[in-house]
Amino acid sequence: MISVAYAADAANHAVPFYQDAAFWVAVAFFLVLYLLYKPVSRGLGAALDARALKIKARLDEAARLREDSQEMLATYQRKQRDAMREAEEIIAHAKAEAERLAAQAAKDLDASLKRREAMAMERIAQAEAQAMKEVQNLAVDVAIAAAREVLAQSITADQAGALVESAIKDLPAKLH
Repeated sequence: MISVAYAADAANHAVPFYQDAAFWVAVAFFLVLYLLYKPVSRGLGAALDARALKIKARLDEAARLREDSQEMLATYQRKQRDAMREAEEIIAHAKAEAERLAAQAAKDLDASLKRREAMAMERIAQAEAQAMKEVQNLAVDVAIAAAREVLAQSITADQAGALVESAIKDLPAKLH
């Protein structure tokens, strides 16, 4: 019974709030929070600023790398276009050179054929001339043999001796 009475008595007699330990714990808690707010907020702000700077540096680096890669891409595309243009020029030059060489080969073949034809015609003419000489020589030999035979049958020994002596006399005049 005493405890019920004490609790009732305690309820009637209220303790002022500034004497209550819970009040002072709450005041100390808020005071510590207030005192720690500035350094902690400065530290957090500095950490966030540093992180923001790192992020900004990464973004700047990414932007720079992107620009570099775009420049390299443009350079390689330009080089590819130049290489394609050069390859087309080389192909066109090769085609023109091949056409020129084909025309030159045809011209050279034509000239060679004409030369060979001329050489063949010359050989034919030489062969005809040689055949003509052989026929003439044969004709002369046959005529001499026939004349010798005719003369041998129709000329007497005295006439033959006179002809030989006459030819010997005329010989020095014909040799000079």
